[in-house]
Amino acid sequence: MRLEDVRGRLLISFVIALAVVLGLVFYADLSKTLAAFARFQWLYIAPILGLTLLNYLLRFVKWHFYLHQIGVRNLHPWDSLLMFFSGLSMVMTPGKIGEWLKSYLLRESTGTPFSRSAPIIVAERLTDAVAMLILASGGLLISGVGWQVLVLVLLLALAVVAVARYRPLAMRLLRCGESTPVISKRMRHVHEFYESSYTLFGLRNLLAAIGLGFVSWSGECIAFYLVLIGLGQEPSVMLVVKASFILAASTLAGSLFLLPGGLGVAEGGITGLCQALVGMTKDLAVASTLLIRFCTLWFGVSLGLIMLMIFTRRLPSLTSTGRADARG
Repeated sequence: MRLEDVRGRLLISFVIALAVVLGLVFYADLSKTLAAFARFQWLYIAPILGLTLLNYLLRFVKWHFYLHQIGVRNLHPWDSLLMFFSGLSMVMTPGKIGEWLKSYLLRESTGTPFSRSAPIIVAERLTDAVAMLILASGGLLISGVGWQVLVLVLLLALAVVAVARYRPLAMRLLRCGESTPVISKRMRHVHEFYESSYTLFGLRNLLAAIGLGFVSWSGECIAFYLVLIGLGQEPSVMLVVKASFILAASTLAGSLFLLPGGLGVAEGGITGLCQALVGMTKDLAVASTLLIRFCTLWFGVSLGLIMLMIFTRRLPSLTSTGRADARG
């Protein structure tokens, strides 16, 4: 994985992001949007970024916990942290498929087969989605808006867990793969992928990961609540519920459409729901959207790029050590 490749993919995402920003500003009127930004109480930026960072750190704890579950114990926590944050540099790829970078870096560092660690990425996305469903449930009950998206996410999550944990069905599917010419050659890797999935989706691991996800994503929901307060909304418990629903539902919708970072879908969802549920004007809704996306999505991408540059400098020494450990 070359940094040149990362930069090329990010450039495309930056162009899409710029188009989204311009579209939002055009929708709300540039002068009114700038006036809304001028109204924002910028003292809230530090706690907003702090809550976003807390989300990332707790998600790192989940990543490191999962590594232990699949038997990876020869990775220093600092290298694991760098590896996790490096993955954030690739969330701007369609469907976040670039986060498989973590499995690539893990293989190069420790010799861990890609097929063994890849289910971690699936488990991270699934447990985060369930956690966000829980966070969105209060607002869903109040508004009744967007329940179709949330039900679809829940059904997909249940289907993945059912296939992973119900061995008779999984074994039947694996046997079908063994009789398929193209897949049969890679069935050793498919079996390893399944065994890791079976472990990660065990009830104890599932509950622990969803609990971590709920706490971590609560940080970003509270960050969005602070954005709304900073733009003049009255503090209240109901506003917390609405902020959690708006951010969680819009983020999930963006993930379902497999767009880079959910671009366009997430922004449109946040802007529209802020107007519908909070009663914000176009300019304030757009300002709230741009603020929370810059303080979450783009803040994470920036951290990821920095960590990726640090990690790639360490990779040569880790690669030699990790492969020696793997042979041992």
